[in-house]
Amino acid sequence: MFVTYDMIADMARRYGQPHEREFSFEVTENELNRIRSSQKQGRNHDVTLYIRKDDQLVVIAKPMYPPDLYRAPSGGLKPGESFEAGIDREIAEETGCRIELSRFLLRTSVHFRHRTDSLFWRSFVFLARYKSGDFLFTDHAEIREVRLADWSEFDSYGCIMCATDIGGLHYRAALHETVVELMAQAHDPQSGGRGCL
Repeated sequence: MFVTYDMIADMARRYGQPHEREFSFEVTENELNRIRSSQKQGRNHDVTLYIRKDDQLVVIAKPMYPPDLYRAPSGGLKPGESFEAGIDREIAEETGCRIELSRFLLRTSVHFRHRTDSLFWRSFVFLARYKSGDFLFTDHAEIREVRLADWSEFDSYGCIMCATDIGGLHYRAALHETVVELMAQAHDPQSGGRGCL
């Protein structure tokens, strides 16, 4: 198994008990099949990182994204890999950075549905601080661009995501909206507004 309950409990002890949310999204048959193809060896998760550098966030764009769409980086752990090792590896590959985890903010349970078929997914969302790196990422198959963005720019990212017919992007928009709400509850002035998310 990629992520065990013991692993989640250990991260919660070290970085704070995360909030929990459930989501359900309709997807196309092709999208459901694409998600299913990513569930090799039973993988059903991603780890999403909100990485702060000064007063901005590190964001990525995937090759298939429309212009001006970015989001927080994410990736999966490999079998037998710890959260920290998997996070360090994925962030180095996707952003060219080194980070320091600061808070385990959120864990989600998601059902992606197409008619009577569905898939289960989980996201583990952490807040982190940039430590070093040049943004020279190495995973060019998964990442088109890495840059810094203001919190306010996420409003337009969410609008672009919601305007598509891609359920996975609708989920990413809802995930960010949840992060904004949780950070606002924690009185974080850097979390920005909600815009059309």
